[in-house]
Amino acid sequence: MTDVDPLLGFLHETSLVEAELLLASFVLCSLLGLERQLRQKSAGYRTHVLVGMGSCAFTLVSAYGFATVLADDVMLDPSRIAAQVVTGIGFLGAGVIFKGRTMVRGLTTAATVWVSAAVGMACGAGMLSLAVMLTVLTLVTLFVVAPLIRRIPDADRRRLVRVTYRDGAGVLRDLLAVATTMGFAGQVVGSRRLTADDGAALVRMDIRFLGRRPVHQLVPELTDLPGVESVSLREDEAHGVDADGDSI
Repeated sequence: MTDVDPLLGFLHETSLVEAELLLASFVLCSLLGLERQLRQKSAGYRTHVLVGMGSCAFTLVSAYGFATVLADDVMLDPSRIAAQVVTGIGFLGAGVIFKGRTMVRGLTTAATVWVSAAVGMACGAGMLSLAVMLTVLTLVTLFVVAPLIRRIPDADRRRLVRVTYRDGAGVLRDLLAVATTMGFAGQVVGSRRLTADDGAALVRMDIRFLGRRPVHQLVPELTDLPGVESVSLREDEAHGVDADGDSI
């Protein structure tokens, strides 16, 4: 009876390289996952790490898994599995995108899932320098560049939302609640009291709303609130002339 090596079939000549590349994928994708986890996104640490390591494993299988069947009459294309990984990650990324009536959320998270797959595939292919650079540049984009982009003045800083609503019905409270839910911060610039044709007391208020999305997306939500008579956008008088010629 011959002795059987217990490690036969478990370790082979590329095992050390595979372990090193898989560990590199784990570390780099952990950095990307932690950023999403800290921001409490739907796809956090676990998703990014699993996507990265899975992509790395698929790439390693594509590169080393069929070495035993290679022969002069056997041709293999290592890129085929990698191409299927890219297609599969597209479906996974689409699952974290949420589309509402006036907004789309999850695009950045879907993009980081896509990048995690690319990092894992780069690690699996042995391109550690590419994987490291991709991780570093992604983190720089998320932590450094994105906050700077938000500080660039945009057209919404020169726009006011003019809301006319019925007084005494708690409409202003509801307006601000809806705006806060959508990620806007509001500042009342001016207001005046009016009288409706039916004798009801109205308030016309100009509010500056600032947020991470265009302010025009807020208009339909405010228009649908009970007690709101009209909602429109106008230019701030400090930066231009009101579109309808009115003043506060």
